[in-house]
Amino acid sequence: MLLAQAPAGIPVLTRGDDVAAVIAPALASLEWPDGSRGLAAGDVVVVSSKIVSKAEGRMIAARDREEAITSQTVREVARRERVDGTVLRIVENPLGLVMAAAGVDASNTPPGTVLLLPEDPDASARRIRRGLHARFGVRPGVLVTDTSGRPWRRGVADIAIGAAGVRVLEDLRGGADSYGRTLTSTVMASADEVAAAAELVKGKAAGLPVAVVRGVTRLVTEDDGPGARSLVRPPEEDLFRHGSG
Repeated sequence: MLLAQAPAGIPVLTRGDDVAAVIAPALASLEWPDGSRGLAAGDVVVVSSKIVSKAEGRMIAARDREEAITSQTVREVARRERVDGTVLRIVENPLGLVMAAAGVDASNTPPGTVLLLPEDPDASARRIRRGLHARFGVRPGVLVTDTSGRPWRRGVADIAIGAAGVRVLEDLRGGADSYGRTLTSTVMASADEVAAAAELVKGKAAGLPVAVVRGVTRLVTEDDGPGARSLVRPPEEDLFRHGSG
């Protein structure tokens, strides 16, 4: 059974905060249907990138958001000017992620500032995992997530941009479907699926930046693993990089 909870009571983080230390009391207060409390082996702790960025000092002064987006652009994929004159840009950022506005966030930040994504979200996830292990005695999986649009799909969903101790891909190739046919191409983005499930309980405007997903023990590993960077498709596999041809 898949269960997910987003604890209340996590304060606003600021530069220099230890994310694991700040969120641990709220995680310890969680009560589960089986009567247990806190974290258990096999849990996945899902942390919104915004609080990680704030703790890591990724809030910067910017005269306007467009300037900050340009600073975080490695490659522009597409742009469109809206009726109101603003420009929508889809770009590749230094993390290799292709996102609207390079993941630069101007919401819930003081005027004249913007929030950049963590510089190394996988390293952030590993630090949080070590801190939670020290406090709870179990080694949960940790995901750092951000909201992203999807090509050809309306709406946004949370994806994993950092991971530690989570099998980010489930390779089903070589297995069989229900009719006995061999699967030849199915690789599930399991970390993204957990990230999206966690967002259902966190909510975009509820002030709940952390969730715990229970019931996906098969995805939690003892070692930290390759991280979410391994989810980024390399250029040689990207059929859409240069358009049709």
